[in-house]
Amino acid sequence: QLQASGGGLVRAGGSLRLSCAASGRTFSPYTMGWFRQAPGKEREFVAAITWSGCSTYYTDSVKGRFTISRDRAKNTVDLQMNSLKPEDTAVYYCAADKAVGRISDNSDYYAYWGQGTQVTVSS
Repeated sequence: QLQASGGGLVRAGGSLRLSCAASGRTFSPYTMGWFRQAPGKEREFVAAITWSGCSTYYTDSVKGRFTISRDRAKNTVDLQMNSLKPEDTAVYYCAADKAVGRISDNSDYYAYWGQGTQVTVSS
């Protein structure tokens, strides 16, 4: 139901744009988020955006470099990643919250998950 794409290999300082497309159902009016998991590490929150798009939330390590956006008409959520660093290397997952009216970095709040897309940043 959620399909993430856009990952790849990029050099440090480069950019990638991830996209998450929903199929089979709409995920409005739910908050959408991006998470990532690096090898040997726990999954961590990256960014989230409310249904309206008016509120966004980022983990500190990506503020000023990543931008989350959504297109409600297309039922997609994008993550523009600039100034990438080797520590951004991970599998990136998009997810949809299970409730309305909140924006959170707690993965337990997200009920629907995409399959993940690999992002590799070389130094």
